[in-house]
Amino acid sequence: MAVVIVVDDEQSNREAVRRVLRRAGHEVFLAEDGAEGLRLLQERKPHLLITDLKMPKLNGMELLKSTKQIQPDLDVIVMSAYGSVESAVDAMKEGAWDFISKPLHRDELLHSVRTALVKQDIHQENRQLKKKIANLMKDDWIGTSNVMQRLKEEAIQVADSLASVFLVGESGTGKGKLTKWIHKNSPYKESSLITLNCGAIPESLIESELFGHEKGAFTGAQSRRIGKFEQARNGTLFLDEITEMPIHLQVKLLRVLQEGEFERVGGNQTIHIQTRIIAATNQEPSVAIKQGKLREDLYYRLNVIQMRLPPLRERKEDIPLLVQYFIERLSQKNNRSKKKLSIDAFDVLQDWHWPGNVRELENVIERAIVLSRNEEIEVQDLPLSIREEVPTGDYLRFAIGTPLHVVERKLIQATLRMVEGDKAKAADLLGITSRTIYRKEAEWQEKLEE
Repeated sequence: MAVVIVVDDEQSNREAVRRVLRRAGHEVFLAEDGAEGLRLLQERKPHLLITDLKMPKLNGMELLKSTKQIQPDLDVIVMSAYGSVESAVDAMKEGAWDFISKPLHRDELLHSVRTALVKQDIHQENRQLKKKIANLMKDDWIGTSNVMQRLKEEAIQVADSLASVFLVGESGTGKGKLTKWIHKNSPYKESSLITLNCGAIPESLIESELFGHEKGAFTGAQSRRIGKFEQARNGTLFLDEITEMPIHLQVKLLRVLQEGEFERVGGNQTIHIQTRIIAATNQEPSVAIKQGKLREDLYYRLNVIQMRLPPLRERKEDIPLLVQYFIERLSQKNNRSKKKLSIDAFDVLQDWHWPGNVRELENVIERAIVLSRNEEIEVQDLPLSIREEVPTGDYLRFAIGTPLHVVERKLIQATLRMVEGDKAKAADLLGITSRTIYRKEAEWQEKLEE
């Protein structure tokens, strides 16, 4: 329900408009001249103002100008029995949303009101999206979908403890980013976060990387080396891809976790440490245990708290936010002006199944920012593997539960592609007007740009 103020010096017209709008579910307040309309505007804070053009005291054009000074974002519909192109142009120049001629037609009035309110909803969604992006960049969290908000609530509880955490998720889901978030919000936040990718270090060197070594411990050990555990003293040690750690080292790691002590390679001095461990894997732990890649006793020691990161394909509602976040950050990183994303390109990104998850999306956006020669990122700026998935047939498929506004947009766009962009032909096939297609396209683009 919207609050609407109707200003008209003709009582019969005021009442007629009120009846139509009330039946449509809106709350309506009436004013018989511009001065009273201005007073109601300040009292009621409406969603929409409908005003006649010719009125005593304060005419419609003067009311329009005053309204835009008081509430610049308020949409104003101007109506007049003396409709002319010049009057309409003048009203639009002053910021009117629409100009309709008397006698009013119910359907035309409702259509103008409905589209104005839809536009306001889009503006509100965009303001919320901007706020979310600002919060995302400030908080460094990785999504606002329901599943990610539940994960954040869990992360908040986990962060201020000292318990070991075991992260499970496909590659690219953000396990490293979640680790940084937990550390930043933990009692260890003033100390170091040290990362060791167990799959990126040769087996012959990983023990030295983890525990350090003494001078002369092996060929090439020309000086003492401090390992990751000591570097992370009173901090956080992130063991990424833990299932890639050699089994014999997993035994030694288990001792460190249980007793809080170890010796450097080639050394006899026992070193006592207090370090929080966060381990991660892109494999299902039970499968890794059966395959002999992960010791069961180590798993249970690490798995005090397990957190599972969902793949991007299971939280696609986060894609618009992540896209805007990456555009903001990666444009600055690559010394590029901030680019817009076309509706078609956005749809392609929304439909892709993202086997590489958030990391893949980030790489795709960075590639497009660097290679695009226009101000707008188009479908052709996306990788070929993704573009090849764009439907080219005469049929569209939608998952059950797809929002109607998404179905509408994709149906109109697919029809336009089929008729090579001819809006008149597309409108005829869809049973709508060309004006509707132009308006829809403007709404879609506006939603992406703001």
